[in-house]
Amino acid sequence: MDKHAFNDLLKIAGLSKKEFAEILGTTGGTISNWGNEDREIPYWVESWLSLYIENQHCKKIKEAISKSGVCNLMDKKPK
Repeated sequence: MDKHAFNDLLKIAGLSKKEFAEILGTTGGTISNWGNEDREIPYWVESWLSLYIENQHCKKIKEAISKSGVCNLMDKKPK
């Protein structure tokens, strides 16, 4: 993954480099250096961000289902 693709995934994930660094327990400077000539982006970052993005979508779906009350209807027993 190149630096441009990395920045695109961060944007899709809604994360700044600083926020991503905080999640990982590192510094924003470390993240900013990824993709430079001497600093490759770690192999796991693309799959991590893809899963993070997918998880955010799942949370939105879960919230929408919860708000719709569909689950509450399924919990009620017929009389």
